[in-house]
Parts: sequence; C-alpha cells; structure tokens
Amino acid sequence: MGNPIPGTPTPRRVRLLGGDVDLVTPADVLRRVHVAASGGRPVLIGNHNAHSLFLIRRSAQLRAFFAEADLIQIDSAPMILWGRLLGLPLRRDMRSTYLDWRGDFWRLADTRRWRVFYLGGAPGVAETAAARLAERYPNVQIGCQHGYFDHATGSSENRQVLARIAAFDPQVLLVGMGMPLQEHWALENRAAIQRGAILTVGAAFDYEAGAQTAAPRWTGALGVEWLARLIGQPGRLAGRYLLEPWSLIGPALGDVAAAVTRPRGAAR
Repeated sequence: MGNPIPGTPTPRRVRLLGGDVDLVTPADVLRRVHVAASGGRPVLIGNHNAHSLFLIRRSAQLRAFFAEADLIQIDSAPMILWGRLLGLPLRRDMRSTYLDWRGDFWRLADTRRWRVFYLGGAPGVAETAAARLAERYPNVQIGCQHGYFDHATGSSENRQVLARIAAFDPQVLLVGMGMPLQEHWALENRAAIQRGAILTVGAAFDYEAGAQTAAPRWTGALGVEWLARLIGQPGRLAGRYLLEPWSLIGPALGDVAAAVTRPRGAAR
C-alpha cells in the first residue's frame, strides 16, 4: 500500500474480488486531492473495476501500481453490492470515479485556482476539452498533452512530456490513456513528478470534449452502466463485459471463504 496522505484519516482498505480497495466516497477522494494539491510529494490515486480486476491477474506491472497507490477508489456498483453481500461496510455512495466527482472537482479547482494537467487522448481532443472547461471554470489553468507518444521511460518523447509537465507544475495531474497503459505510465514516472495528486481517469477529456458520450449517471447508481456502455459500443466492449467477468469466479469464491472464516463483528 502507498503511504498515508498527510492531513487526512487513513481509509479502511479491504480485499474484494482479488484487488484491494479503499472505503471512500467521492467527497473523501476530493478531500485527499485537496490535501495532495498543496503537499510536498506526489500522491497516486487509482480505481478498481471489473476490467482492472481481470487485468491484474495478468500484469505484474499493474499489480505493482495498485500496491503503490495511495488511494484506490471503487469504480463499480456491482463490486459494492458484492461487498455488502459479504458483510463488508460498503455503501452505495462509495462508488467513485471521474464521472462521479467531475463537477465538484472542477468547482474546487476553480475556487482554489489550481493548475491541472491532462495527459491522454487523441491529438486535439484534450485541447477541445480544455477550451470548454476554461469557459465554465475560468480560474483553472489547464495544460494538456495527447497520449500518442513513445511511453518508454527513457525515450526522448517521454522525457519531453515530463519536462512539459514539470514546467507547468500542476497541482493535479490527470492521466487518461486507458487501462493498463495509464497505470503503467503513472507508476513508472511517479518519481519524476514533483508534487500534487496524480489520478488515472481514462477517457475523462473525451467526455469533456464530446468525443465520447458518458452513460447517464443513474445507470451507475443502479449497477447497469456496463450495459449502457455495451449497447453503445458493442464491438469494443463485448469481451470486457461479457467474457472478462467470468475470470472473477475464483476470487469471488475466495471472498466467500474469507467471509465465512471472518470473526463475528470483524467486518464492521
């Protein structure tokens, strides 16, 4: 587990479907982002969902990312439901990902006059998103860089990207290059980031630019966001939503075994 975030209570971390997650709400996450934005070291914030739980069984590098993460959100209503069935103290409001806290985040960034850097997306997409966000949140300074560069740690292109980020000196760095590339990059380059919160956020700026349409938030609350996304992009997401979850049967059985042997009252 990553280091505790100074100035914030350490959240409870539990094992669920083969991955570690923290019992935090979107408001908890933003409080920690706020502290990290003024802190003296980079703070790594990730999220787990069914796709990442599938990938960690196949990628040592992704497992290393989650082992180093200072905070791990639960980006899955079905994961929360499963944890509740096991008797863990999870609540519906503990579902947390960019789309859950985006409005509150940008209002906070505007109030605090943060510098926010977004790394990811196709050329031109992040610039469009930044322009739209700047209209609504004029006090935020937004820097961006598309994700189509040589991501190898020692490559000249990667060094140039790191130099650009360092020159911008963001309080918040949003890395949106899709799983597991964004996690690999954040882990490998964390030491080169001077300070602030580093969050993996997937297609965040694709949504802000209108390049992708987010599923209605009520689908997330009901645990059917995956179905809405599958209907919208069946060719790209069929494997993720119809095949990958079967790999979680083993970890689910492990959760059941752990719940059965857990001392009475320990879950609370």
